[in-house]
Amino acid sequence: MLFLTQGRFFVIEDEILTIAEIAHYLRVSEHTVHDWAQKGEIPAEQSGSVWHFKRSEVEQWAHARPSVQTQVLESNGIALQTLIVADRIVFLNHKYKRDALVALATVIATAPQVKNRQELINEILRREELMSTAIGSGIAIPHVRLTSVTDLVVAIGISQVDIIDFQVLDNKPVRLLFMIAAAANQHSYYLQTLSLFNTRLKQSSLRQSLIKAQSPEEVYQALNQ
Repeated sequence: MLFLTQGRFFVIEDEILTIAEIAHYLRVSEHTVHDWAQKGEIPAEQSGSVWHFKRSEVEQWAHARPSVQTQVLESNGIALQTLIVADRIVFLNHKYKRDALVALATVIATAPQVKNRQELINEILRREELMSTAIGSGIAIPHVRLTSVTDLVVAIGISQVDIIDFQVLDNKPVRLLFMIAAAANQHSYYLQTLSLFNTRLKQSSLRQSLIKAQSPEEVYQALNQ
């Protein structure tokens, strides 16, 4: 299915979750989730006395509430410091997305977690053909899950020129690429990492700092301030 948040699309699988699962994910009590559902404050469907929640709708709901989103990300122990290394931060100079994606996929494939470089490149390009991973504001988050990846890994590309052929809803050319490759069984971690970047990059001052950065170390510091 398509995951939409503020005009930004990701292709993901949907899941139906229970009150207990939502409470665990959001790190709140089941009573709190039940109260939200009763009041219509969280997207939910009721069947008899049982409440059900679509993961994609709850993700969208959490994105619109920074306090909830921050609580989820921190409680799940995901921090940018654990995802980013300077060796996988590069500066790109490609006008077209295919060239930029191949260049960045080649960088991420140097990580020991990636066991099949060519499969990764092929799948990144195939995913992009299915639907653009550009999310607006000059950002693209190409992402893939593969059995040939043993653990989640990230590479960052700062483009020194406008990448003009991403299909972007706001028509802003892409300058920032955050590529995520995860193992096939890392569904939750994968979604949480997408959410983390999506939330962090809403800050226009951060985006400008990244574009103006002169070294991988400056990019790293800007992201971790």
